[in-house]
Amino acid sequence: MHLTLINFFKKSVNGHIFRGKYRLVKRVTPRAVQTLRRDYEQTEQNMAFLLKPFLTMEQSSGHAKELGKREQSVSKWREAKLKMKPHVTITERLEHLNVQNVWD
Repeated sequence: MHLTLINFFKKSVNGHIFRGKYRLVKRVTPRAVQTLRRDYEQTEQNMAFLLKPFLTMEQSSGHAKELGKREQSVSKWREAKLKMKPHVTITERLEHLNVQNVWD
């Protein structure tokens, strides 16, 4: 009986390990429960912190203005726009084919 238990643990299950009829199910240990409880408590604590904002709405909008974030993003956008090639339309491409009728 002892030998069959040893061979049982060496052989893997058929198919996917954690799904199906012959899946591998971990035993629930007190340590696993303690770890899970600690993780949930940490998550709850983080959620409690996130309920109350760190800054008020006035402070939040004010610090962005103070840092000049809007001006930085606008200047960055303008620089990128200058690097791009200008838009060319079909009429501009075919302008050399436009002939004015002299007899009108």
